[in-house]
Amino acid sequence: MKQSFDLLIRGGVVATPGGIAPADVGVTGGRIAAIGALGDASAAQVFEARGLHVLPGVMDTQVHFREPGNAHKEDLASGSLAAILGGVTSVFEMPNTAPPTTSRDAIEDKLARAHGRMHCDHAFYVGATPQNIGALAELERMPGVCGIKAFLGSSTGTLLLNKEEDILSALKAGKRRVAVHSEDEDRMIARKHLAERGHPETHPVWRDAEAARMSTERVLRLAKQAGRRLHVLHVTTGDEIPLLAGAKDFATAETTPQHLTLSAPECYERLGTYAQMNPPIRDESHRLALWQAVREGVIDVIGSDHAPHTRAEKDKEYPDTPSGMPGVQTLATILLDHVNKGNLTLERFVDLTASGPQRIFGIAGKGRIARGYDADFTIVDLGLSRKIENSWIASTCGWTPFDGMTTKGWPVATILRGRIVMRDFAATGAAQGQPVRFVETLEPDSR
Repeated sequence: MKQSFDLLIRGGVVATPGGIAPADVGVTGGRIAAIGALGDASAAQVFEARGLHVLPGVMDTQVHFREPGNAHKEDLASGSLAAILGGVTSVFEMPNTAPPTTSRDAIEDKLARAHGRMHCDHAFYVGATPQNIGALAELERMPGVCGIKAFLGSSTGTLLLNKEEDILSALKAGKRRVAVHSEDEDRMIARKHLAERGHPETHPVWRDAEAARMSTERVLRLAKQAGRRLHVLHVTTGDEIPLLAGAKDFATAETTPQHLTLSAPECYERLGTYAQMNPPIRDESHRLALWQAVREGVIDVIGSDHAPHTRAEKDKEYPDTPSGMPGVQTLATILLDHVNKGNLTLERFVDLTASGPQRIFGIAGKGRIARGYDADFTIVDLGLSRKIENSWIASTCGWTPFDGMTTKGWPVATILRGRIVMRDFAATGAAQGQPVRFVETLEPDSR
């Protein structure tokens, strides 16, 4: 009997759990229905993928889309448009908005704002505070919530959880993996005078490697004491790697394309405050140590830490400037360029951007090209070279630290649950993103 699908992706090289090899993929009802030689099949829509690689949909598990409260920098619509234009099918959005996402009402408000406006699938973090620790176990189980986020050092926004007793209490409240921004607040307060006015290159002197190492050592100790799974976000130092390698039974780690690609002092000399982020871009020795950690498997996932600010804000005098840079739209091409340069295998790219996030966070039905999974695909041309330009950036901020950089390897189509939402660098329809589902919080009849 002749097979029939809603969508047939034909003639591509497909990354499946069994390997990367030529195959066709058939999609029915938004899910993968068949993989293999499907030459006799018919379909309502056919995507010709000859010469292209069909990868599992890229997931960016750390973005700041600034809504509510700072829509002049970004909102859920513009941030998610940037995501699909860059080949990203799902995002986890951070809680340091205004007001912060620390309550049931705030989570429900974000989900309502996302409905009909977000172009990619999405989930939201709950921010941990000393005041809401007692509610965290309930909040982390809400649909559309990816977990708890704790800022152990001050960054953009008002969220902070830096006292040891509060951190331990938060780690004991609930069961899902807790994600942390790991910098030691007391050390940063004591060193704030080292942030020299007008000299953004002193940012990593103020927020030094020891501030990150101290904090990560402490939170790993507390997580082990609490028996809680931990995820350390945007790891920036070689000093943290041995600590994380010694805690793989309960802790996972992320780094960013920025920290793998940029290094001090060059980035500050060239970009000034546009290279300022928390934790900072550090010197070449730390960048190389992060690459070693990627190769050795200590790093489990790569997220963009997309954190846009306007040019007017970035053009102020350091340290009166906000930390953060956009990155969701460039995440895939920056990493694919590293694939082409031999720094990363394509298999490892898939692990860091799809199967890794699925494994760490227990994402239901995403993260691999396999029968029954959501038909989320990032289709890439590994041989395509293009220049990244500010004019391409869909983020409200309108800039990227990678402006002018030519990368080899680009997403040319983004497919979300069987719908082509980006093709040839343009969005193809209205926003249709839905909340990401998680194995630990599946509800009856949610499929």
